[in-house]
Amino acid sequence: MQQHVTNGIGHFDIGGPDPEALHGFYRSVFGWTIDPKGPGYALVETPAGSANGAILETEAASITVGIVVADIDRVIESAIDQGGTIAMLATDNGWVKKAVLADPAGNRVTVIQA
Repeated sequence: MQQHVTNGIGHFDIGGPDPEALHGFYRSVFGWTIDPKGPGYALVETPAGSANGAILETEAASITVGIVVADIDRVIESAIDQGGTIAMLATDNGWVKKAVLADPAGNRVTVIQA
C-alpha cells in the first residue's frame, strides 16, 4: 500500500474529452499503467514512490492534484481565511473524506482526509 505524507500530493486527476487518447499518451510517454474501471474513468499507477491518480472523461482539459490532510475541516477553514473558496463540500465516500477548494486565483485542489 502506498504511504501518503500529510500535506503532500497523494493523488491526481487528469481530465479531458477523449480519455482513450489520454490513456495512450500517458501509457506510451511515461510508461504509466492505466486500468479502466468503467466509462470515463481509469485508475493510473505511476512509478513507486510517486502519487497515483485517475484519468476522467471531462468536457475540458484539466489536471487536479489531491493533497492528503490530517484534518479536512481545519484545512477548509484555513483556505477560506486565506481567500480561497469551496468548490465541492466535504464528502465522505466511505473510503476517504474529500473536498475541492479553489485558491485565490481559481486553481482547484482536492483535499483528502483518509
